[in-house]
Amino acid sequence: MSSDPAAGFRHLGDTPVHQGHVWHVSVAEYEAPDGSTFRRDIVRSPGAVAVVPVVFDVEGNPSVVVVRQYRPPYDRAIIEIPAGMRDIDGEDTAEVARRELAEEAGLAAGRIEHLTDIYPSPGMTDSVTTLYLATGCTPVPHDRHGPEEEYMELLHLPLGEAVDMTLRGEINDAKSVIGLLLAQRRLDELDHPAAAGEG
Repeated sequence: MSSDPAAGFRHLGDTPVHQGHVWHVSVAEYEAPDGSTFRRDIVRSPGAVAVVPVVFDVEGNPSVVVVRQYRPPYDRAIIEIPAGMRDIDGEDTAEVARRELAEEAGLAAGRIEHLTDIYPSPGMTDSVTTLYLATGCTPVPHDRHGPEEEYMELLHLPLGEAVDMTLRGEINDAKSVIGLLLAQRRLDELDHPAAAGEG
């Protein structure tokens, strides 16, 4: 018997249910190792990119720029790191990160470093979110899209405080929690050489 739980499963095909602008909903049919078949509703997604923009004060203390915006599915404002969909065919994830950082936070990154790829909700979507750390940030004009972004609030928080907010449940957006924790870990590993490019 294989030690891989996925061994013996086979994707038989998708039946489209809804074709949206970005997301598509399908009923996917699979075959189990014992030969039985089963179906799952799956949201097919091009994926997303999120970026943790870190800036340093003159003493080298890191702070992070986050956004607080209204999210219709939860009907409330949520604190998040800048992020966006991979809605331009063929666009590299690092370029998506740079674009979203400028659009939402009004920042251009001097350096972009890949942190990890996460599966935000593997029980219902094939979406992958790629997380980046941005340093050496300088101000650029905003280019916000849609009413949620138009009315969003920009927050500058000490990185340690932002991480504490995740531990207290005040920041609970999944990509933001993971991104902030990994960014702090990465900067601790480097002893803040990520400040290179900060001047």
